[in-house]
Amino acid sequence: MKLSAEPTCPGLCLLVRGVDSEHSREPKALFAVSLQVNALRNDEFRDPRIVARRSLVFPKETSTSYVEMIPQKPLNLKAFTLCFRVATELKGEREVILFAYRTPGFDELNVWRELDGRLGLYMSGAGVLFDLPQISAMESHVCLTWESITGATTFYIDGKKSLTKIYGKNHTVRAGGKVIIGQDPDNFVGDFDAKQSFVGEINRIHMWDIVLWPNSLQDLFSGKRTLIAKVFDWETTEIKVHGDVQVIDDEL
Repeated sequence: MKLSAEPTCPGLCLLVRGVDSEHSREPKALFAVSLQVNALRNDEFRDPRIVARRSLVFPKETSTSYVEMIPQKPLNLKAFTLCFRVATELKGEREVILFAYRTPGFDELNVWRELDGRLGLYMSGAGVLFDLPQISAMESHVCLTWESITGATTFYIDGKKSLTKIYGKNHTVRAGGKVIIGQDPDNFVGDFDAKQSFVGEINRIHMWDIVLWPNSLQDLFSGKRTLIAKVFDWETTEIKVHGDVQVIDDEL
């Protein structure tokens, strides 16, 4: 269920200036970050030669087909970067759910393609919309960043940055839910509406619990070495397929 949009520490805690500034950003020059002791070792970065070949194809409109993604850490988030590659031929025909994270009581974090083609982020209520290049049958690389301190929210399409909007200031995304690809759950996991289901292909779904710098997102789009995602890493994240969803090789 979607409400109308408004216009509108584990590890070692350090107070640092510009730590890992090539890959993450914060709204102030002096900021607090939570780092694992080995956070900047080489094994924290993705070798671009190692790419998961799986891709999810949703061939038709249904109220039964979806994929559950099992997070590698709880989605208790004050900031995030979410990226995926997506293609669909649904053009202005209806709303399309692209990413859904639902807890028992709330739509915690949903990303929609709206009826008019805009992309929208919704977190536990009304959302924020962006007028961006249309998603089509040609694959697009979509990234979305958000952080709670300022509410700064930004989309990136094929490595290009949108304007920043302010949304969800001081909000926290709560843990304890399920991530669903392909359907919008109106209860914890169920009550799907076929007219909101995803039809098309989606892959390389990554999620970090930090905001990545624009140059890192451009590198990700270009297939260069990037920081391994800690919430969802497409190369290692477990998925559970339900219904008519085809898992195919993602040929490069």
